[in-house]
Amino acid sequence: MKRVFLGIILAGAASSAFAQKSEVNEAKKAWGIFQLTTQGATPLDKKLESVKTGLAHTDKAIADEKSKVMPEAWTYRALFASSAAILDTVNVANADANLKIAQDALVEAKKLDAKGAEKENITLAETNISNAVRNAGVMAYNKKDYKTAYTKFVQATVINPTDTAMYLNAGIAARNVEDYPGMIQQFKKVISLNSPQSKDLYNELVDVTLRKQKDTTAALAIIAEAVAKYPDNAELIKTETQIYIDRGDVAKSEQMLNALATKEPTNPNYQVLLGNIYFSQALKIQADRNKVDQKKVKEFNALTVKMNGLLDKSLPFYKKALEIDGKNVGALETLKTIYAFRNDTKSYNEVKAKLDALPKQ
Repeated sequence: MKRVFLGIILAGAASSAFAQKSEVNEAKKAWGIFQLTTQGATPLDKKLESVKTGLAHTDKAIADEKSKVMPEAWTYRALFASSAAILDTVNVANADANLKIAQDALVEAKKLDAKGAEKENITLAETNISNAVRNAGVMAYNKKDYKTAYTKFVQATVINPTDTAMYLNAGIAARNVEDYPGMIQQFKKVISLNSPQSKDLYNELVDVTLRKQKDTTAALAIIAEAVAKYPDNAELIKTETQIYIDRGDVAKSEQMLNALATKEPTNPNYQVLLGNIYFSQALKIQADRNKVDQKKVKEFNALTVKMNGLLDKSLPFYKKALEIDGKNVGALETLKTIYAFRNDTKSYNEVKAKLDALPKQ
């Protein structure tokens, strides 16, 4: 009886192990069938049903003490669940639930697959998970659900920390809900990864920091970082000088630009920016003068003299820029404005002719 009893126990154990192992095998078969559905025009509901069937087999496999230690049980679970997350573009809650199942299964698979036998399936599941998150972000964005899109894009960057496209998308989604700190954080990450778009992103960061956050100190810090990488970014240098001018620190603007002009004497942009220091001040005085009562002739004339003095200071720099580059649009446009303001028809027509002769953008 003892031998028979042991034999029954052993037979029972073997039968149980085989039964649960068969669930893994059934999952593998179901995966093969599902793969076939992706090659043709199989309706979505059929694909989801195929995935659901395969996932049910893994439910049984991981519920058993013997088969739950098999890495295949978890890799196929991750494959089915991640595929469901990609396919289900209607029910966001279901897609998120399947995504969580896939991520948890992948953790277990990696722990159990000591020999690397499931490396290919693990890689595929990781790709599926990444694509599911990215797709969810894009779909939310297209529906103008920018908050959800932002969350998904950020989630995608956690999965793939070097995916510059997802950081960029996250920043754009944040911008659309006026989450400027979030936008700045994501765009700075794109820049840190040396994206080809970094130069343009610096311009946008400065614009948002100044226009939306009204933080000139933070803007100056961004400009300093940007100019160190892109010393030819005349637009940012122009913004920097304007910040100092607005702060009433004209001397700082002059000092900075003179140093740059001395370092690069053949760079016309620095000459234009030096001229802009005086031209922008002249425009402010002109605005003040326009507010003066016409009866206050003395005050009006005093402002006119001051304004003309600043315009006179600006002219040599624009002319110097044209000596370096006769087609410098910034210098030509500003000179045209000055000559028009002063009714200097001859000079105005000469500058206009040069502008008209330039290729149209």
